Amino acid sequence: MAIRPDLEPHPDLEALAFLLGRWEGAGIGGYPTIESFRFGQEISFRHNGKPFLIYTQRTEAIDTGQPLHGEAGYLRLVGDDRVEFVIAQPIGFAEISLGRVNGQRIDVECASVGRTPTAKPVTSISRSLWLVGETLQYELKMGMGDVRLARHLVASFRRVD
Repeated sequence: MAIRPDLEPHPDLEALAFLLGRWEGAGIGGYPTIESFRFGQEISFRHNGKPFLIYTQRTEAIDTGQPLHGEAGYLRLVGDDRVEFVIAQPIGFAEISLGRVNGQRIDVECASVGRTPTAKPVTSISRSLWLVGETLQYELKMGMGDVRLARHLVASFRRVD
């Protein structure tokens, strides 16, 4: 799906426009079953003139630059303040999350997780993104196996374009 920077964003994206662009930052990850770690991350919210944002993310180890994770999907507004966020991950699962946008903050919770037979047993995910000044904040919580929803990632980003 081609990104068209020459096009104006679809009018339905007005409430999500604060996310548009490429963002770079760093964060801390952890989970009850693993040790804490630091990571670098780039996220992007683009548009092609249609009423949704195109989302991509890539994460790497701060020390080595080794790729750690990536995901891609779509975010769309489906009412005055309701959003749907569909994300696919290369580790064998996809999430369909529903939530709300409130000013410059988005909170979504997973309504369903689709997993391949070899995927990790992820059962739930929640994500929050919010803008504080020029800094985009991010928090992800995850439930997996016997662990209920627990904080997994927190990060801060600066817009780079």
